[in-house]
Amino acid sequence: MEKPRLLDQVRTAIRVRQYSRRTEKSYVSWIKRYILFHDKRHPRDMGAEEINRFLGWLAEVRQVAASTQNQALNAIVFLYQHVLLIDIGDIGEFVRAKRPKRLPVVLSREEVQAILSHIHGDAWLMSGLLYGSGLRLMECLRLRVQDIDFKRSEVTVRSGKGGKDRRTMLPGLVVADLEKHLQRVRTLHAEDLSAGYGAVWLPKALAQKYPQAAREWKWQYVFPASRRSRDPESGVMRRHHINEGVVQKAIRKATVQAQVQKRVGPHTFRHSFATHLLENGYDIRTVQELLGHRNVATTMIYTHVLNRGGSGVKSPLDA
Repeated sequence: MEKPRLLDQVRTAIRVRQYSRRTEKSYVSWIKRYILFHDKRHPRDMGAEEINRFLGWLAEVRQVAASTQNQALNAIVFLYQHVLLIDIGDIGEFVRAKRPKRLPVVLSREEVQAILSHIHGDAWLMSGLLYGSGLRLMECLRLRVQDIDFKRSEVTVRSGKGGKDRRTMLPGLVVADLEKHLQRVRTLHAEDLSAGYGAVWLPKALAQKYPQAAREWKWQYVFPASRRSRDPESGVMRRHHINEGVVQKAIRKATVQAQVQKRVGPHTFRHSFATHLLENGYDIRTVQELLGHRNVATTMIYTHVLNRGGSGVKSPLDA
């Protein structure tokens, strides 16, 4: 039997470990670029020196961001450790991309209200959860019906960044509209079932353990796509969650209409969520938990946005 091609082996290794499809696409792309950079030499014939040279080229010639360079490094290390089963050891010192120190863009409460007033329908619901619950965009889009607890006013985020689960609040302002939205989604799901579809994507291990779960109402996406599409991996026709571009475009358009002169995207609502909680007097540990940050130092950036530091600093002019 012919041995699978290298990139197919990479895809298999990633799927076995249940990494996201975005990670798979990113890792395969970086490994391909690494091979092409070295004139299509097989990675088995290369090592620390070649990795070092590629990463240095990314920083010096391509001038990529530090996070991009780290992503490339992670992809290459994955290739050697989990596919080629080669210990590359210490790759030595390489030129590091500079990590700029930038503060996040934060909206005032009035700006949030102005932007939301120009968003309608499902996009308004999703934007309301981004700001009202502090969700990342993909965390919002990947919500399942069972993740919304109306009685406890909670949203459960499953397999968030770093593979962690967490709970955050469900803002009361969206409850009535969200309940009506879910009624429409349930009708859509019933129509899919009657047409012979209705099975949603589930992680492989879960799908094998509970074969019927994919058709159950509780596993359906809260924000499903308007059309069914073919799963590129299995070839099965399914209704996936809505595309992130729908929310991004709605927020960009609303920002222009609201005449807010800031660079605003879905993540801006999350930054504003954290900053406004701190302004309201909630302690940093609570905000850290709601955001799902591993380290409180990550959450501390919002105290710098407030210019509060640890104890709160007031301008001498205001005094």
